[in-house]
Amino acid sequence: MGHSFYGIDHVQLAGPAGCEEEARRFFGDMLGLEEMEKPEALKRNGGVWFRCGAHQVHIGIDKNFVPAKKAHPAIHVRNLAALKEKLVSDGISIRDDDLLPVADRFYVDDPFGNRIEFLEWKE
Repeated sequence: MGHSFYGIDHVQLAGPAGCEEEARRFFGDMLGLEEMEKPEALKRNGGVWFRCGAHQVHIGIDKNFVPAKKAHPAIHVRNLAALKEKLVSDGISIRDDDLLPVADRFYVDDPFGNRIEFLEWKE
């Protein structure tokens, strides 16, 4: 019997050393993702993990950090307009995109310059 895939468990984004509190403010406070406890053996590496629906977003520390400008997670959102309104009110710069006709979507940069896409499929 061959293997099969369940889906994606997590996406890892990188950040510079000492970015944990800023990551908590952005991913936790602004986006509303729930922080997860990291396994004890991985805590020494730094970084922070968040729950995103059935998936996870991990912010890992990279001592040679360079933000991801092209590669990015795309996060499926219910009520994208409400998220957009909240981010704009929090001072986050939004980049709208209408190139995918079957979805509404926009991009933001996290505090470290990593690109993140948020989208909601049209019915």
